[in-house]
Amino acid sequence: MTSAVDTPAEESARPAPPSGLLTVARAPGWVRYALLAAGLLVALWLPNGLYPAVAVDILCWALFAVSVDLLLGFTGLMSFGHAAFWGTSAYVTGLVAIHAGLPFPAAVLAGALAAALLALPIGYLAVKRTGIYFAMVTLAFAQMVYYVANEWRSVTQGENGLQGVPREFFGADLSDDYYFYYAILPIVVLGLLAAWRIVNSPFGRVLVGIRDNPARARALGYPVHRYKLTAFVLSGFLAGLGGGLFAVGHRFVSLDVLHWTTSGKAVIVVVLGGIGTLWGGVLGAALVVRLEDWLSFSGFEAIGLVTGGIFVLVVLLFRRGIWGTIAHLARRRGAARRR
Repeated sequence: MTSAVDTPAEESARPAPPSGLLTVARAPGWVRYALLAAGLLVALWLPNGLYPAVAVDILCWALFAVSVDLLLGFTGLMSFGHAAFWGTSAYVTGLVAIHAGLPFPAAVLAGALAAALLALPIGYLAVKRTGIYFAMVTLAFAQMVYYVANEWRSVTQGENGLQGVPREFFGADLSDDYYFYYAILPIVVLGLLAAWRIVNSPFGRVLVGIRDNPARARALGYPVHRYKLTAFVLSGFLAGLGGGLFAVGHRFVSLDVLHWTTSGKAVIVVVLGGIGTLWGGVLGAALVVRLEDWLSFSGFEAIGLVTGGIFVLVVLLFRRGIWGTIAHLARRRGAARRR
């Protein structure tokens, strides 16, 4: 059992937050508030500068990327099966919205809870493995969910998908993507704040300690598997939150939401933005979604070739990701000024 009061040795053994968050945490108060204000202003402006449907997709993928980073960047678990939670929530959200007629936030919440419930048994079995074995276990479970969704045609409609998912919200007209964006923005902000609170809590610091040295965390008395399972379920809930909003935003749910390439795209987004930076996932989602939209609008068909090439370049030239590199440079500049 872990003591409620940490000893001095345990206090000194506590790991620091990842570099991106550490840079922001050490910044003066006015800098943090300025960054927060800038982020909110960009979020409010986004559907005015981009096609509103693209802005909606950016919000959904930002949540998805942050959920993956919660595992990959802060717990050290590479999941190739997060499409299972994204897609399960999308289907449950669509079914609840179509058949129960509930307001879309309630339907999305139901989908996110279903994703968290699915993450519980999958995580219980998966967290007993590490490295590539953990990744393969999550991928195997995701493929099982994909198979079930494809064969359970009486519920999921198979390859035809769920069509006509409503955007019911107490009689408000949200048929226009522009207004729908502002309707889901508070939900996305709450999800991002929840993720930020998780990684900046004592629980989040324990996760970083487990990532860096699980044997040492276990020796200090922390139940490593239990912490990993909790992080896995929380990550599944956040992924489900994004998946539910994605289903309502598109008014359609297809098998693509459960495909393994969806999980791979989320990992790419996190790596591009910066692993373990949290906000890098938001930046990566914006860049990838916008790039894909621009390429498809230009009539370019080999979109994966371009995004894959950019991914390789970022990994080779900016190994910390875009946000991680910016944070690293800011930290070095601050250190040079103090000298």
